[in-house]
Amino acid sequence: MRSRSSNSSSPPQPPRQSRRGSGLFWREMLDVLALGVWSAMLFRYWFGGKLLLLLHPNYAWLSNSAAIILALLALYRAWQIFRATSASRSASASADSAHVTLLPGNLSSAILLTVAIFGLIYTPRAFASQTAVQRGISETLSLTRARPQRFERAATPEERSIIDWIRLVNVYPEPDAYEGESVDVKGFVIHPDNWPDNYLMVSRFVLTCCAADAYPVGLPVKLTDAAARADYAVDSWLSVTGQMQTETLDGRRQIAIAPTAIRAVEEPRNPYEY
Repeated sequence: MRSRSSNSSSPPQPPRQSRRGSGLFWREMLDVLALGVWSAMLFRYWFGGKLLLLLHPNYAWLSNSAAIILALLALYRAWQIFRATSASRSASASADSAHVTLLPGNLSSAILLTVAIFGLIYTPRAFASQTAVQRGISETLSLTRARPQRFERAATPEERSIIDWIRLVNVYPEPDAYEGESVDVKGFVIHPDNWPDNYLMVSRFVLTCCAADAYPVGLPVKLTDAAARADYAVDSWLSVTGQMQTETLDGRRQIAIAPTAIRAVEEPRNPYEY
């Protein structure tokens, strides 16, 4: 009996440490993949010219720097993983087991990777009339928005953009002061519901930091008797030239464009103003 017991053997068990090291390897590779895809997403926005739809140009360097840093981190981490020995992976596993996180490491990396993949395949688009109506179109800049204390009227009238006109009216609000001045602006079309059919608005979004704080401003355009705003599709981009005049809309006097020429144009590469 004793001899039989001593000769019996149990089936071999796979090394527990090896399984743990293999799981850690793939978890670390998931981290590398998440870093790489996030970097690729930011590079795509950078070189694809879509970053201007999301960020003010003054802050674009932050996103561009992040793209480079994340790419370097992904390469460095991959180099660390592939040069590590089994012993070093085992030591990392022991250290990792003592680390407390809100979510399991593989789950948090998977979430980051999923968000990055969505950002990689998503193409940002410029805001249009629907967003403008939802956020409220303004012909003035409110106290919570950047407004100059004094506006230098250095630019000739035809060189002013929509936001230049809005800032000017904030400082000098009397509409008769601009009667007869030349206008040459570009913007997308909005049909305000409470305006007569012979009026439309050319509008632009203004960015102070990022797309989340973008707000629309616009200028009224009074169409001639031979035209109706139905001839100009909502969200289409127009170049409007003409002269400023004073009109009464929404029960108050304000500037409006009396156009001499209206022509369709392509949406600019950077549709926002600052």
